[in-house]
Amino acid sequence: MTNALLGWRLARRELRGGVRGLRLVLACLALGVAAIAAVGTLRAGVEAGLRADGARILGGDLEIRAGYQPVDPAVLDWARGRGAVLSEVRLLRAMLVAPEGERMLVELKAVDGAYPLVGELGLDPPGPVETIFAEPSVAERLALRPGDAVRLGDATLRFGGIITEEPDKVATPTIFGPRALMPLSLLPETGLIQPGSLINHEYRLRLPPGPEPRRFADELRAAFPNAPWRVRLAEAAEPGVNRFLDRAASFLTLAGLTALLVGGIGVATGVRAWLAARSRTIATLRCLGAPQGAILAAYLWQVAVLGAVGIVIGLAAGWGLTWLAAQALAGALPVPPRLGLYPAPLALAALYGALTALCFALWPLGRAGRIPGAALFRDAVADSTRFPGWGVVAANAVAATALVALVVLTAEQPFFAAAFCAGAVAALALFRLGATLLMAGARRIRGLRRPEWRMGLANLHRPGASTPVMLVALGLGLTTLAAIAQIEGNLRNALGQEMPERAPNFFFIDIQPDQVENFDALARSVPGVEEVRRVPSLRARVTAVKGVPAEEWRTTPETAWALRGDRGLTYSATPPEGTSVVAGQWWDANYRGPVLVSFDANLARGWGVGIGDTLTLNVLGRDIDMTIANLREVRWRSLAMNFTLIASPGLLSAAPHTHIATVRGDPSQDSALLRRVTDALPNVSGIRVREALEKVGELLERIGTALTATGSVTLLAGALVLAGAVAAGQARRVREAIVLKVLGAARGQIRSAFLVEFGVLGLFAGALAAAAGTAAAWGVVRGIMGQPFIFLPGTLVATVAGCVTLVLAFGYAGTALALRVRPAPMLRNE
Repeated sequence: MTNALLGWRLARRELRGGVRGLRLVLACLALGVAAIAAVGTLRAGVEAGLRADGARILGGDLEIRAGYQPVDPAVLDWARGRGAVLSEVRLLRAMLVAPEGERMLVELKAVDGAYPLVGELGLDPPGPVETIFAEPSVAERLALRPGDAVRLGDATLRFGGIITEEPDKVATPTIFGPRALMPLSLLPETGLIQPGSLINHEYRLRLPPGPEPRRFADELRAAFPNAPWRVRLAEAAEPGVNRFLDRAASFLTLAGLTALLVGGIGVATGVRAWLAARSRTIATLRCLGAPQGAILAAYLWQVAVLGAVGIVIGLAAGWGLTWLAAQALAGALPVPPRLGLYPAPLALAALYGALTALCFALWPLGRAGRIPGAALFRDAVADSTRFPGWGVVAANAVAATALVALVVLTAEQPFFAAAFCAGAVAALALFRLGATLLMAGARRIRGLRRPEWRMGLANLHRPGASTPVMLVALGLGLTTLAAIAQIEGNLRNALGQEMPERAPNFFFIDIQPDQVENFDALARSVPGVEEVRRVPSLRARVTAVKGVPAEEWRTTPETAWALRGDRGLTYSATPPEGTSVVAGQWWDANYRGPVLVSFDANLARGWGVGIGDTLTLNVLGRDIDMTIANLREVRWRSLAMNFTLIASPGLLSAAPHTHIATVRGDPSQDSALLRRVTDALPNVSGIRVREALEKVGELLERIGTALTATGSVTLLAGALVLAGAVAAGQARRVREAIVLKVLGAARGQIRSAFLVEFGVLGLFAGALAAAAGTAAAWGVVRGIMGQPFIFLPGTLVATVAGCVTLVLAFGYAGTALALRVRPAPMLRNE
């Protein structure tokens, strides 16, 4: 009979006695697997919702997005000639003015009579779009009721009511203000459409039965090969949403994996304690001639069965949590998720759980299979560090390599996932080294008078001490929370303290060239205005990089956004104030040769371009080759008028364009400034910077809450491991308490000794986690976000205090239970 079969027979007999010793393994695996399964299932449900509702989200079977220029009528005639039904939509920003003069920036959508081609538009009161409608927040802020006269640009319109449902809102999200909806036929009356105005033209198409949308799109592109517009299909209604979901799911999966790795420590702890409790059984089997392989197989079978049960529990719990998460995140998700059983994410979560359990369980199992029976009996009083054998080491290495490969290959950003794996290994090594230093330090302390302190410190380094396990488990969870708190605090500090001091009060857009002098005079006439800055503004699209079409040019994921859609473009004879040129030189102020361009240095690195390379930009339907003359470091956090592209004057100065401006001054005069400018120049829109910052702050708060919640899962896994470590040492703690009571120690002294042990452990773990979390936060803030790091000691004090409290709570619970045991029965049994 092979070792595997003999091991299975032995395993079945032991499993009949229950799984009490492996409950910690079940709990740790279930928690980590549940987190990963919930994230994966929710992501799959949202993606299924996007696929199923793609046509509704997009507003049709496909869309032609033309940017600031309308599409050539020949394109529309081509589509209509093949049976397509069209709907035209124009998107822009404008100031909506209430009868009393109160005004608000809105994201205006002008639609034709065919809108929406797919889905239902909800209006209150219901009816066709014959006048202007707006979201509830607009009506509340401006105190509007149906029938009120409102001003939009040069036109006075009747307020129609509230938008209750916008079917294509995901594909056309609002950024700077709430939505307002009006008929396309009334848009010319507003005077908002001027040369160079910031407007987007979109055309939705509903195809007749028969043509396949992708084939239709390919034929459309082939018929108009050099057209500046782009085509989107319903299956990818909003690529930005898909990218966000992929990255958010990847991050949350890694957070769940962190919890699973901490749970893996719990697996090792639980298996070790479980084997210690079965030492007599193992010794008996060895004395009866059981091979080492059979013993290893017997307990590996048991761990595998119990691990499978834990994984199944985790999958069921994760699937159930998906329903709760869908309800809690109903307002934040782009579409209602189509919840159901999705085998792929559940299988991936199960594979994560199986590989993690295997990685952490093999080492203690290998030791149990190799050591002789007599040594196992001595293992109750002496910590065993016996080598488990090269076969187990090789198997452990294979399992660990497979786990790392799985993490990297299934991640949206493999480099980030690889860095996560390296960081996880480094963190494990750091806290294991910290445990070694703590034990060595406790061993060297001498001369303490109080016996409670001597006993407490001795418990930290005694044979078989659980100090390494508890330090690693707590440290990883607390490091995650400390890093999140520091990163969030730095972002809040940047928004709440640094930016508002330098940020302008307003951005004004769509200023026409013949309005610039009037605008400057109006802005400066308002009391308290300190600074007015203005630059020309055009819209352009990068169509080629070094002669290669933009859609074929390979960039880094972080800079690919600049090749999608329109970009802001300006021109200047001299470097704008605050410009930091890092490569090349600025052109002469009187330069009038071929168009040169100053480019964002960060984008240049991501695109792989430099001085002398050519970018082709489509400006007002004309492709213009621009040679990179210099590279600039763009300080986006300053909220000044920053552009990725600044061209030399000459050709562009003669093109139709508008101006944008920033105004800085006394915040108490904001309303007066906005009223004076927009009353005199109705086509000009003002964007309040402070309101935009407040929205960013609200977003950061939601992100911080989500990050803290995911970090708490890791801490919960650490708490489970801590509880398991306390439970594993409970028999030793009971014996020590009984011996000390027999020798005359008071209950208070015994309790103090144990609390010293746990208090020192918690303090050291909290301090080390605070340091590691701060280092991680510094790397993210400085390296990824590129902003100064500010040390926030308050969050770290809370981290250390929370760690000490948590450890003392578990330690006190274990001590109280140990002190309740009566000495007589224990002494008789021993």
